[in-house]
Amino acid sequence: MTTIQNLQTLTKRVRKNIITSTTAAGTGHPSSSLSAVELTVPLFFGGYFKQDIAHPEYISNDRFVLSKGHAAPLLFALYEAAGVITEGELLTLRKFDSRLQGHPTPEFPYADVTTGSLGQGLSVGVGMAMGLQKKFQIPHVYVLLGDSEFAEGQNYEALQLAGHYKLNNLIAILDVNRLGQRGETQLAWDTETYKKRVESFGWDVVVIKNGNSLAEVNAVYKQHLSVERKKPLMIIAQTKKGAGVGFMEDKDNWHGKPIPEKQLEEALRDIGEFNTAIKGVITQPDAEITNDKLQITNKASISNDQKLQGTRYKLQDKVATREAYGHALADLAKQNKNVIALDAETSNSTYAEFVKKETPEQFVETYIAEQNMVSMGLGMSKVGWIPFVSSFAAFLTRAFDQIRMAQYSQPNMTIVGSHAGCSIGPDGASQMALEDIAMMRSVRDSVVLYPSDAVSTYALTHLVANQSGIHYIRTTREKTPVLYGPDEQFSVGGIKIIQITNDKLQISNQISSFANASEDKQYSNIQTDAVIIGAGITLNEALKAQKILAEKNIHTIVVDVYSVKPLDGKTIAALAQKTKKLIVVEDHYAFGGIGEAVLAELSNFKFQISNFVHLCVRKEPRSGTPEELMQYEEIDAEAIVNAVNK
Repeated sequence: MTTIQNLQTLTKRVRKNIITSTTAAGTGHPSSSLSAVELTVPLFFGGYFKQDIAHPEYISNDRFVLSKGHAAPLLFALYEAAGVITEGELLTLRKFDSRLQGHPTPEFPYADVTTGSLGQGLSVGVGMAMGLQKKFQIPHVYVLLGDSEFAEGQNYEALQLAGHYKLNNLIAILDVNRLGQRGETQLAWDTETYKKRVESFGWDVVVIKNGNSLAEVNAVYKQHLSVERKKPLMIIAQTKKGAGVGFMEDKDNWHGKPIPEKQLEEALRDIGEFNTAIKGVITQPDAEITNDKLQITNKASISNDQKLQGTRYKLQDKVATREAYGHALADLAKQNKNVIALDAETSNSTYAEFVKKETPEQFVETYIAEQNMVSMGLGMSKVGWIPFVSSFAAFLTRAFDQIRMAQYSQPNMTIVGSHAGCSIGPDGASQMALEDIAMMRSVRDSVVLYPSDAVSTYALTHLVANQSGIHYIRTTREKTPVLYGPDEQFSVGGIKIIQITNDKLQISNQISSFANASEDKQYSNIQTDAVIIGAGITLNEALKAQKILAEKNIHTIVVDVYSVKPLDGKTIAALAQKTKKLIVVEDHYAFGGIGEAVLAELSNFKFQISNFVHLCVRKEPRSGTPEELMQYEEIDAEAIVNAVNK
């Protein structure tokens, strides 16, 4: 263990690198970083935080989440002291080609997640701590929080769940430096109120009166970080923003401002000289974990045989896609012990309860706290789990910032929203997800899937488990007919083309050769009066309309765009070329939904539609039966027939 004298030297080294790197960048948050130097130097170099710095990906390492992500200069300065980055690299802070960005990202391998949207780090830590506890009982997860971000309600969602599950491997450190971005925080230095609040959620709490006293901080760590606990621990430390630099210390109006060049020498004098030969040593983990568990993986290694659903579903049986999701997830959990279901007290509606019944150790009840649940899912994905996060699709919209941030942390996470659209019926507008496709499409590399029957839902749920990234599956409350047999194959980016031939449905996979129909005799003479595109419940309405129109000798092609993103625009353009009449019908608002996705894809092919009809939810929905509401919004079979006739 490093001596107290060496720790004191390292605090000077870290301080110096914080201010020189931000001054060189001309931007950054030195004052917020300086307040937490004494809180982190003894943690990293006093033998408490344990990490194999040569292998940051190993599961045996403790985890450190910098929830106050704007203090990134502190994190980078700590790892410079540890010898894994150079002082020269520190001076590339915030430069375009540097891995040392303005807030931490996994491009810097010692940052598991991207932070900086305040209030989310504790939830990520809860997910990591629970994920590690379920597997090994070790290591520990440390989360450094700022007092300003403690006003965010998500922190209290995380506090109550960590206390409920008694996550004794979770340690939070609250840096109470009194000053926020524009002045004093709500509680300033009222650490006693912070203490009472946190204790009320079932945490052990220790208060450090002077969080910029290395001796006091180290004494608390020595007493509390080396003992077994039955609860999560929060250390609340009163500090000074800008600590160690006289003209900045505890002064307002320094947030997010680097020290000007002309004042840098004065700041360095305040810090004082130190022995530059002294480096920090991060203690190696003492956990004995078998080699096959050392490196984190969040790939499922599950068979991609999409016929696994086999005889469970029969053609024309009525099964809700949300129920098929539950079947698929339960089967996934039995196949792979890294699959885990997180649900926001809706598992008897999302059918995630099937996992709870069959493999309860792979189910986590997060209660009605969707923001915390999504960030927990991210945390669990970073320690080797494959999380499926589910709730009503309408309620997931409140967690958009958590989803947005998760995309920058290289997760493998599937988000499942049930009860989508106005077709849920009597519950009324507050329960209806009518914006969720737009929300999830806007996430840069997301996959958005909207299956129409039980077979496609089952297959797609299995498919995404083996793929990295953020996936969204939209499921329906109502029971819908099973359309596809067990031999049907589904893919991300795929579609299904459905025609009526000799009074029977003919289903085809995406047909890329259709773009060159003259070379494909099967499609070269195809005749159709309109192409109808749908997904989910509106696909079934489209098929009803197709049958009604066929009886009137009006021929249509129905396209199941179960993969909304990515979308097979090439095939849709080729189909539209045959008719110039395109109808999109969806149980979603117009903006950001399937209609706009189709038009965006067609624009890529410089294809002009002479007759495009977009049937979607345009009126304010209300309580009623699904049939009444779909008729009211003009997205039912009758509306489709009328659109074709017009």
